[in-house]
Amino acid sequence: MSQKPPTVSLMIMGKEYKITCDPEEQEELIYSAQKLDQQMRKMRDSGKVAGPDRIAVMAALNLAHELQMLKSEHTRLLDRFDESLIKLSKKIENVLENP
Repeated sequence: MSQKPPTVSLMIMGKEYKITCDPEEQEELIYSAQKLDQQMRKMRDSGKVAGPDRIAVMAALNLAHELQMLKSEHTRLLDRFDESLIKLSKKIENVLENP
């Protein structure tokens, strides 16, 4: 019989949410909830977005956009790293072939 993962209590915009989460993922989940809470409070306090549903959607959209930008940057950095490794490998081969 498997044991259920423990629940984590999160506060977002003054509301408590209990989320089932593996112990090794709890720290990241808590951090994510804090980041979401900050985004939502920022939206609410700006006065440009009204209503908790709209605030949640706009905050989620902003965070998803930020994540996508980071993924794109990560891909660009990996491509540059691969190119650098290929150039370095060619230089090493050249030195070894022509001592």
